[in-house]
Amino acid sequence: MAEWKRVHWTLFSIVSASFFLDGVLFSLVPTTIYLTDLAQHAPVIFAANSLAFMLGAFLLGRLGDAVGRRLGLVISLTIYTAGALWFAAAFWAGRLDLASALLSTSVINFGVGGEVGPAYAALAEFSPPRRRGAALMLSTNFWNIGAAAIAVASLYYTALATDPKTAVFYTFLTAVALAAIVFLARLHIPESPRWLLARGREGDARALAERYGVPLPRAQPASSSLRGYWGRVAILAAAFTAQLLTYNIAAYYLPYAPGFAYGADAAAVNIAVANAGAAAGAFLLLPLIDRSRRASFLAAFLGGLATATALAAVHGAPASLYFAVLFVNLVFSEWAWAAVSVLESELFPTAVRSTAVGVVTAAAWLINAGAVFTEGVLGAEAFFALLVALWAAGAAAAGYWHRRGVESAARELEELA
Repeated sequence: MAEWKRVHWTLFSIVSASFFLDGVLFSLVPTTIYLTDLAQHAPVIFAANSLAFMLGAFLLGRLGDAVGRRLGLVISLTIYTAGALWFAAAFWAGRLDLASALLSTSVINFGVGGEVGPAYAALAEFSPPRRRGAALMLSTNFWNIGAAAIAVASLYYTALATDPKTAVFYTFLTAVALAAIVFLARLHIPESPRWLLARGREGDARALAERYGVPLPRAQPASSSLRGYWGRVAILAAAFTAQLLTYNIAAYYLPYAPGFAYGADAAAVNIAVANAGAAAGAFLLLPLIDRSRRASFLAAFLGGLATATALAAVHGAPASLYFAVLFVNLVFSEWAWAAVSVLESELFPTAVRSTAVGVVTAAAWLINAGAVFTEGVLGAEAFFALLVALWAAGAAAAGYWHRRGVESAARELEELA
C-alpha cells in the first residue's frame, strides 16, 4: 500500500483550504442578510443561490473531467471571488437592490458548487486507500470550520462597528482576502495521475508519479458516461439530499422561518453553533470511517434521526438548550456528509468521477431550492417536521446500502468502478 507522503500533505492542505473558503463564501449571505434591507427576501435569495449551486456543481463538475482537477479548481475560485467582490462593491456603494443581490450571490454559489467535483476527485485519486476516507472527511470538514469562522467574524464586526454597512463590508472583504491566498496555493496543486491516465497522457502521469514518489495507478478503461452507475447515483443522491436539506434547514434557514422561537437576529449565532458541531463531528468519526463505509453511513443517519427528533422537541425551550441539541445534531450531519462524500468520490470511473460527484450534488441542490421556496409558507414547526422526515429517509437509504452496498474502505479505486 502507498504511504502518506509530502505530496499528500500538500494536496490535503490546499484542498482543505479550498473547503474552508467554500464554507466562508457559502455562509456570507446567511450571516449578513439580516443586517441589510433585503432580509424579507431571504427565502427568494437562498432559493436562487441553491439553483446556482446546482448549476455550478453540474457544469463545473463536467468541466473538471474535461480540463483536469487543478484547472477546474482555479476556474471555480475565479468565479466566486468575482461574485463576492460584486456584492461587496454594490453594497458599499448603496446600490445593492434585490436584482443585484440575487445575481451576485448566485455567482458566488455557482462557483462554490463547482468546487465539489474536482476537489473530491483530486483528493480521492491521490490519497492512499487506507487513509482515503479520513483525508476526504477531514478536508471537507474545513467547510464547517470556515462557515463557523465567518459567522463569528460577522458577529465581531457587528459588535465592533456601529454601522451595519461597515460590518457587512468587512465580512465580505475578509472572504476576498482569503480567496486571494487560496488562489496562490491552487497554482501549486498537483494534477491527478489517474486523470492523466484516463485522458491517455501516460507519459505525463508517469513523470508526475516519479516526481512525487507515488505509485503509478493502473489505468481504467476510459468511460465517457455514467451508464451502469445510475443505481449508485440514485442511492447517493437520495442520501445526500436528506443530509443537505437537514443541514441547511437547521444551520441556515430556520432562523428566517416564521415562528422560529429565537428570531432572525439569532442567525449568526445559529450558524456558528451548527457549524462548530459539524466541525467537531469529523474528528469523532475518524476511528470508524476507514474501517467500514457501510457502518459509518448507517450510524450517521440513525444518530441524525434521533437528535433531529430531540431538536424539534426542545424548540421554544431556553436558547442554551436548543443550541446545545443543535450542536449535537450537526455532529451527526457531518458524519452523514462525510459518509456520502467519501462514497461518491470512490464509486465511479476516473474519467467521469468529477461529473458523477457533480450530478449527485446537483440533484440534491435542485430539491433544496424547492424546499427553500416553501420557507415563508410552512413556518418553523413544519420545517422541524420536515427535518425529522428527511433524516428518516436518509436512514432508509443508509440501511439499504448497509445490506446491499459495496464496502469500499481500504480498497483501490480501480477495484470499485
